[in-house]
Amino acid sequence: MPKVSKNVVDKHLRDMIFADLFETNETAYDFKRINDRQYGIILIDDNNEKRYCRIPVIVAELREDMTAEELMQSEIDAYNQKQADKAEKAQAKAEKAAKDKARREREKKENE
Repeated sequence: MPKVSKNVVDKHLRDMIFADLFETNETAYDFKRINDRQYGIILIDDNNEKRYCRIPVIVAELREDMTAEELMQSEIDAYNQKQADKAEKAQAKAEKAAKDKARREREKKENE
């Protein structure tokens, strides 16, 4: 069986935990208290390996320049912007690859 990539495995584990915490009325997982800042659980990943997953709670510092709501929204906006930038770069990369492939094929035909 081929190994599933780390990014796919990690995303699936996060999705499982978030679904359990936020999409159901009762949690199916037995989270253990690790310390005063986080809980953890052992789950089996897509490669049939045991994985330790932690859920930390980070309390943001009070800021004089923005409210808690503004800080939260700024972090959401920053994340969304990074995702949009990443998608734009991926699209540009795919377009360049297609152009380069077409150019190589054209040069190959010209050299024949």
